[in-house]
This record gives sequence, structure tokens and C-alpha cells, in this order.
Amino acid sequence: MNVAIIGSTHAGTIAATQIKAEYPDATITIFEKNTTVSFLSCGIALWVGHHVSDAQRMFYATPESLTAQGINVKMQHEVISADLTNKTIRYKNLLTEQLETAIFDKIVLTTGSKPIIPNIPGINSDKIYLVKSWEDANRIKAVADQVKRVIVIGAGYIGAEIAEQFSLNDKQVTLIDGMDRVLPKNFSPVMTERIEAAYTQHNVQLALGQMVQSFTDTADGITVTTDKGTYEADVVMLGIGFLPNTDLFAGQLAMMPNGAILTNEYMETSQPDVFAAGDATTIYYTPTQENAYIPLATNAIRQGMLVAKNLCGHQLAYKGTQATSAVELYGNAMAATGLNLASAKAANIDAVETVYEEDYRPDFMLTTTKVLSTLTWDKHSRRILGAAFMSQHDISQAANVVSLAIQNQMTIDDLAMADFFFQPNFTQPINFVGATALEAVNTKL
Repeated sequence: MNVAIIGSTHAGTIAATQIKAEYPDATITIFEKNTTVSFLSCGIALWVGHHVSDAQRMFYATPESLTAQGINVKMQHEVISADLTNKTIRYKNLLTEQLETAIFDKIVLTTGSKPIIPNIPGINSDKIYLVKSWEDANRIKAVADQVKRVIVIGAGYIGAEIAEQFSLNDKQVTLIDGMDRVLPKNFSPVMTERIEAAYTQHNVQLALGQMVQSFTDTADGITVTTDKGTYEADVVMLGIGFLPNTDLFAGQLAMMPNGAILTNEYMETSQPDVFAAGDATTIYYTPTQENAYIPLATNAIRQGMLVAKNLCGHQLAYKGTQATSAVELYGNAMAATGLNLASAKAANIDAVETVYEEDYRPDFMLTTTKVLSTLTWDKHSRRILGAAFMSQHDISQAANVVSLAIQNQMTIDDLAMADFFFQPNFTQPINFVGATALEAVNTKL
């Protein structure tokens, strides 16, 4: 069996190693136009903030480690066309410019995502930095210690983290976003208000609810003009989101309007023997029970594994995702899964949000810390739709607990009666997850 994998993203790397484990005799070829594989871009902000021991450890595989497993790795080879009906790939060696064509039995599309770069005047300035690839990371790292003023555009996870790290390193930071809150897709106002206060305390200027209109280079920096003001800095960090990198396959596969490839629960595309995984694809989003585009490494890794499991027949179905994620900002652990009240309403779900706050362990302990929790649930079915947690204590695994509850279609009544242990070092007699669910059960509608 001859298998082509286009793109050595998280999904592509995992798919390759798992296919080799499942089918040792298979010939597997990875085509990658860049010089590296499996870069953990979530570490860029941490690297900027001097929290990374060794930058090379931000890769969980290398071309050499893949080759050692018997996988053919064609680095700096760009696929320039793909006939998915006939399983034919034409590719270019970027070092020699040589063109070649090859035919395969199976093709796996793991081309990942690309940064959203809006068509705004001045967007091509060399003072604007993307926050995505290893090359981007090196560009940022090269200037991070020298710059004094930084504008970050985008207050999602990427922008929120890099703005925090620059501010902690005594840079003058402005954070701009078109939405009126920081992290609006992940957390409700009760939490975003608190983290916005932390930004302000660290001298970050919040320019929220503003749309960027232009960039203008100046003698000593760059000016960003929005519909509400003008801001100056030495450099701009652009982190406003991603789009699927699937232009190569347009017109050959079923896709969402944004280009995300549609797959079934076995990671099969609309073309036989063509599979897709990772940021290039849609996911089945359990809270809404619909397909969605949510690029996350955790989704990509699971999907890559599933490609291997189902390459020669249906063995293991995809159970979907809850888009569980977490971030730490100014010592605050923030973790979320599923929908918040705003995103539930955007999905036309009649939802209720329960807010609960208490110390994570008994007050008789010498120290304790408060945990702020939100639980989003369907008003009619009482099905759990999402949750979020915020604390100076590490509460991140609580999001995983509720993620599992959502995946298993649990109600607030189920979660309230779930069996959680009690031990004073770790928790209250009723764990804060269960206590929040119990608060929801007792809500008078």
C-alpha cells in the first residue's frame, strides 16, 4: 500500500507514525514544503517570555525521527497539484526546482491552516509579524528583547498570550480587537472582566471594539489606525485567527464555505481513498451537534490517529470535540470547554448560564484560593453545553471533566450527582465542579 501525506502538521505527523504502526509494510511518503515538522506554535508566546528551556524542544518530531521509523520524508518539496480522483500528485523540489509526478493508493490531506491576513492598506509592512510558524517565531524572537512598544491585534488566545508576555517583559503594549471583550469566544463577561483588569494593572492599553483600518510605517515604527483611534508602536503582532489551507483541493472535495474539508466520522472525504485531518478540516462539535471549523492541536492529533485506524476500513469512529482549551494569564488559570452563553445564543440554543464561586478547599486549611466557575446548559433538555473555570489555583483539569460530560450527553442533574472524592488538601466536600452543577439544578427558571 502506497500512501501520500500532504503536510507534516500535527495531524500529518501523527497520521504517518500511526499508519506505519498499523501497517508496517506500507510505503508512506510525507510531502512538506518547509524545513521543519510538527512545530508547537502554542509555545511562541512562552519563548518570547523566556519560559522555554530549549527552542528545539518545541518540535515533537523531526524529519530524522520520522525517517528512522521507515517513513519517506520529502522536506522542501511542495505539492503543486493533486488529482484526487486519480490519486496523482505533482510536486516540486524547492531546492532544485525539479518537478515529479507520483501515483498513490491512499492520500491523506493534512495541510493545516494559514493565518488570516486582512486586505488592509499597509498590511505588507515588514514591521508586522505573524504568530504561526517556526519562521514567524524566529522573526519575533529576534526583535522581542529590543522593541519597546508593541501593538497586538487579536484578543483571542494567541493575542492574549503574547500581549501578556510582552507586558511582563516591560514593553508598552496595546491590545486591539474588534470584539468588545478579551477572549470572548471562550469565556463569559464575569471572567473576561477580571482578566481585563489584570491587563490594565500591567499597563496594557485595551483598545477593544475597534476595527483596524490601516497600517502606516513611520521613521521609528508603525502606526495603526482603527475606526476609533490611532496607536503607535515599534512592531505589530497579528493574531486574528486562521483559515484552512486547502486552496490546492478546491473543487475536488466537499468543503465548508471557508474551505474546511468535510469528512465523515471515519475521516474520509467525499473522494474515495482520500482522508483529511487537522486544521484543514471541519470537526463535529458536540455541544451544537453540527460540523464546525475549530483549529486545535488536540483535534488534529486525534483525527490523525483516526486516519490510521480507518485507512483500510471502518474501525473507529470520531466522537467529536468540545474544543476544550486553557490559558494562563498573569497567574490566572483559565480553562473552558464547549459553549458559553453568548456562543450558545449565536447557535440559536435557548441556554442558561450558572455562575458559582467558592474556595477550592476548606477554609480550615492555612491557605486556599477561590475558583470562579460558569456552567452553560440547555434550558429545556438540561443537557450540559459548556463550562469555564478561573482561579489562581490550577483548575485546568476541571474543563476536561466537563468535556467528558458533554461528550456523553450528560445533564446538569447527572453532573451534580457525579462521584468526586473529598480530601481537604485538594477539594471541598462537594467539589467545585459538582457544586456548580448543583447550583444549576437549584436554579429557579
